[in-house]
Amino acid sequence: MRKIANEITIDSNIEKIWEILSNPEMLDQYDPTVKKSSLISIEKTGLGAKRKVDMQDGKNWFEEKITEFKPNQLLTYQLTDCSFPINGLKHSYSFEKVGTQTKVKQLMEYTVKFGVLGKLLDALMIRKQTDSGIKKFFLGLKQFAEKQ
Repeated sequence: MRKIANEITIDSNIEKIWEILSNPEMLDQYDPTVKKSSLISIEKTGLGAKRKVDMQDGKNWFEEKITEFKPNQLLTYQLTDCSFPINGLKHSYSFEKVGTQTKVKQLMEYTVKFGVLGKLLDALMIRKQTDSGIKKFFLGLKQFAEKQ
């Protein structure tokens, strides 16, 4: 399993950032790589809440659900289906108060499809593209949360 860790410090409180991240429908409001995020479960938030996400490129998409939900402490989304050459992906968020700011940490864990070919693709481009997308996501989250 591959891992990618990122973090960002946001000039906002944990509660506000938690509210944004734990709402599956809000992703398209702050992630510039996302075209549309739609709720596909009865649960609007919390364990089992699911979303379908259409990417800006118009061809890629993914579905995921919340599998860990400890308010203001830990939030995990688990991939359930996607158009990417990835499976077994989950991304977890943890939060730390730093003065009047909040440090948000994300740990993404994933495996690639297609065996050896997938591992080669991961080494050549998937990992770099994924990490770049996470950085854009974090910058969008920071800007959105600090405006709220």
